[in-house]
Order: sequence, then structure tokens, then C-alpha cells
Amino acid sequence: MPSTHTEVQVRPGTEGDLDALTGLYNHYVRETPITFDTGAFTSEERRPWLLSHPEDGPYRLLVAADADSQEILGYVTSSPFRAKPAYATSVETTVYVAPHAGGRGIGTRLYRALFAALADEDLHRAYAGITQPNEASVRLHERFGFRHTGTHGEVGRKFGRYWDVAWYEKRL
Repeated sequence: MPSTHTEVQVRPGTEGDLDALTGLYNHYVRETPITFDTGAFTSEERRPWLLSHPEDGPYRLLVAADADSQEILGYVTSSPFRAKPAYATSVETTVYVAPHAGGRGIGTRLYRALFAALADEDLHRAYAGITQPNEASVRLHERFGFRHTGTHGEVGRKFGRYWDVAWYEKRL
């Protein structure tokens, strides 16, 4: 297990990260309601997702990696909010942190880097949907200026129960 004093590098995600990113995401698919995907993915199934986040432009993928071992400690994305053209200046953001790396400021570092990278893009709003309850994610988003805009009640069913999703918005 990495030390809590490990130096963390935030960088664009690459195809070389695909297996680690898939493994991290699959943890959340299998173990939590945080994502509403219900079946684990292969790396090949996740490749189109990775390729839809280039190094520049409004749709980014940044990873937090241990500076020495390059172990992936978390990642953040900005993705299209909706497919219709009028939504082009809005993005949906997502943060995932490796279970053993929680509470170390990884999410904060990732969001700080993402919003710095997006500062010169033609974007107006960022949105985040947070499955409830998830106080750590709510605190992180509020720290970055997201405000609660509403909650969709029992919008997803996973693990035999329904889950609410609270929606947050940030002016960019």
C-alpha cells in the first residue's frame, strides 16, 4: 500500500493507463452504487471511452498517478453533458479515486487540474450527478463551487434497491 506521503503526478490519461482505469472503474461498478453501470467492462470495451477524451479540448481525462510507481490513484473526466448541439458549452464531470487512496486529496488535485485545463475552453457550465448518499463527493463538489440544483428521486436501480441522484452545477 502506498504511503500517504507519496508524491502524486496529475497528467493526461493515455492508452497505457487503460487496464488500470478499467480496473478502478470496475471496482465502482461491482461494489458501489456510485455508477449505474451494472456489469464489469473489459479494457477493450472501455477503449472508446478513453479515446473520446483527447489531451486537449473540452472533453478531458486526467489521471493521478504515484510519481514513482505510476500506479493510478484516481481519475477525472469532463464529458459531453448531452448529445444535442445546444449543450456543447456544458460538460459533465466525474471523479473516481482508488479505494485505498481516499482521504488524501486526490479528488481535489484532479478537479484543480481539470478546471485549470478547461479554463480556456468555450464552456459555460459543468454538471455532476452524485448518487446519494455520498457526503465525500458532495463536499468535494461544493468546495469547487458546485451548487445543488435538484435531486432525481429513485432514478436508478442497482443492488436490488432504488437510488437518488443529486445534481450539482458549476459556472465555468
